[in-house]
Amino acid sequence: MNTELFGIIAMFVLTVAFAIPFGKYIAKVYAGEKTSFDPVFNPIEKLFFKISGIDQNAEMNWKQHMFSLITINMVWFVLGMFVLMNQGWLPLNPDGNPGQTADLAFNTSISFVVNCNLQHYSGESGLSYLSQLFLMFLHFVTAGTGMAAAAVLFMALRERTTDKLGNFYNLMVKSCTRILLPLSILVAFILAFNGTPMTFDGKDTIINMQGDTVQVSTGPVAAFVAIKHLGTNGGGFYGANSAHPLENPNYLTNMVEMIAQMIIPMAMIFAFGFFLKRRKMSWMIFGVMTIGFLLLTVPTIIWENGGNHAITAMGIDNSSGAMEGKEVRFGSTASAFWSIATTVISTGSINSMHDSFTPLSGMTQLLAMMTNAFYGGVGAGMLNFFIFIILAVFISGLMVGRTPEFMGKKIEAREMKIAMIVALLHPFLILVGTALAAAFPTITSATLANPGFHGFTEMLYEYTSSSANNGSGFEGLGDNNPWWNITTGFVLILSRYIPIIGPIAIAGLLANKKYIPESAGTLKTDSSTFGIMILAVIVIITALSFFPALTLGPIAEYFTLR
Repeated sequence: MNTELFGIIAMFVLTVAFAIPFGKYIAKVYAGEKTSFDPVFNPIEKLFFKISGIDQNAEMNWKQHMFSLITINMVWFVLGMFVLMNQGWLPLNPDGNPGQTADLAFNTSISFVVNCNLQHYSGESGLSYLSQLFLMFLHFVTAGTGMAAAAVLFMALRERTTDKLGNFYNLMVKSCTRILLPLSILVAFILAFNGTPMTFDGKDTIINMQGDTVQVSTGPVAAFVAIKHLGTNGGGFYGANSAHPLENPNYLTNMVEMIAQMIIPMAMIFAFGFFLKRRKMSWMIFGVMTIGFLLLTVPTIIWENGGNHAITAMGIDNSSGAMEGKEVRFGSTASAFWSIATTVISTGSINSMHDSFTPLSGMTQLLAMMTNAFYGGVGAGMLNFFIFIILAVFISGLMVGRTPEFMGKKIEAREMKIAMIVALLHPFLILVGTALAAAFPTITSATLANPGFHGFTEMLYEYTSSSANNGSGFEGLGDNNPWWNITTGFVLILSRYIPIIGPIAIAGLLANKKYIPESAGTLKTDSSTFGIMILAVIVIITALSFFPALTLGPIAEYFTLR
């Protein structure tokens, strides 16, 4: 077997093997059960809540949860704007990087607050260490926000009737301290011992392989990279992200970073089953997501290993695959695998340049974000998939002539209206944003590095990445200008909060309803048949929404290169 292929298979199997017991641990954390970390973190959490004046035992309904979530996010956004615009005179700026413009600070701050981490700047020249540390703080708390929202969903789906769904601040803090922090320390140690910098010194002077003396940016990179992956944030300390040799020095760190970004989204699926004592349902969900993931990953690996036909036609050896924009230390297979994992999971980090992939591989990267339902980000992935479950339950109920029910609660008109709004918002934001960019070529054409079909794909990718809370980009796009900073900023806001509020609203409404025990006529929502139904709903909605746009971009480019 090809060693690169064996590497990614081994990594995937290890991730699943770690995710199952980790999911059980996460379920215990959210259920308030005893864990091995209690002696360490109980005193820290009690001190935090005592200083803040927050009663961690005060139960909230779903509206109070969402109010708390939005309020604290607004505070982080304002703080982010202040730090980014004033970093030039603030401390921890050994390289003397200037403050960001208002439109860039708006985009950067909102991007990191919503866990998207779309970067319209190069980290080593665009941020001070203080800004990097504040963004690292956002890596933790925004991931904790998404996980807390998923925990509210878990609580709402219990077999009971209630409007008491835990405490948002308690769930968020526990997500950060008991789940994200221990793993971040472990991953940061591995990275640091493999050559990733962890320092507050300024640029270092080195002699490169060509014999030139150059200045290389350093900083607290190892800690930043660890939580950027574990929190599915993806924002890079350097402009080249995890393609940079200091962010991702070797094949071992590449595997560690891949496992880091996949383990919590997978573990949240199993946590769902452990928490609700419905492990069969969690395996059904995992099966659907994994099938979708493999349907995107396998073709991408094949296409990238097959090389670029246009380069082959020039008489250039393409036996190592389509290596333009890829790192030799990873190869085409690991790069292709990463490109789908990072877009499916909504991490958005890269170890190769997506703009240089073959056209159909660019299409699968887009599809991974357009479906927005396979694994997904920490917490948000389960919320997105919940919407498709509701749609599948409703359609299945219509097909068999029964009242749609899920987890013992009836699905009625209000729940369906909310689900449809959330499901249609994603394609609406992507397609409207891309249409507006294409409609004003005098503003946007100068920012495109490539004309024609590939240029259209660059614009489509930018809004898809923003709406999917991903953050990766077709970096042929010159995106640091008021148009891209402001328009994608508003897409980021809408695409983060409505898809969180919608599922939690549905869950809150269901929690208030009378529980109906299963009977012989109850639709089995943990069966493989129902899983196929969910997958069909996802595929149909994605195809109907995005096929015309994909035809104008990567598909058309593919046929022009044949």
